[in-house]
Amino acid sequence: MTYPYRPDPTRDAVAVTDDERTWAVLGHISTLVAAVLSVGWLSFLGPLVIWAVHKDRSAFVRQSAAGAFNFNLVIWATTIVGWIFFITLIGIPVAIILWVAAFATSVYCHVRGAVLASRGEQYRYPWGLTVLR
Repeated sequence: MTYPYRPDPTRDAVAVTDDERTWAVLGHISTLVAAVLSVGWLSFLGPLVIWAVHKDRSAFVRQSAAGAFNFNLVIWATTIVGWIFFITLIGIPVAIILWVAAFATSVYCHVRGAVLASRGEQYRYPWGLTVLR
């Protein structure tokens, strides 16, 4: 079964196969799985591997994995800033707020991306450092 994928609203829809949808969902969800397994430090690895394998095969999978990777860089930076605040002792409340916000935002955005990818729709993360395209 194929689903519409619109990379650009001014273009015609492109068919997305079930296999592409599965890999795109994995691109979004792999960040959460890797974050749990590595206590947050390797959350970028799943989307990076999926992007590297599928970058020339499917634009839909490539954009999904690249978006998840780029968004994770911001989450990573937020976590590191939280650690810097935590070390100062006075900044511990700020660190806790940053960590909770980063965790909640990460879970929400990656799950939302996976749900939309399962429908054959592209998810645009609210922000990210553009490293992969």
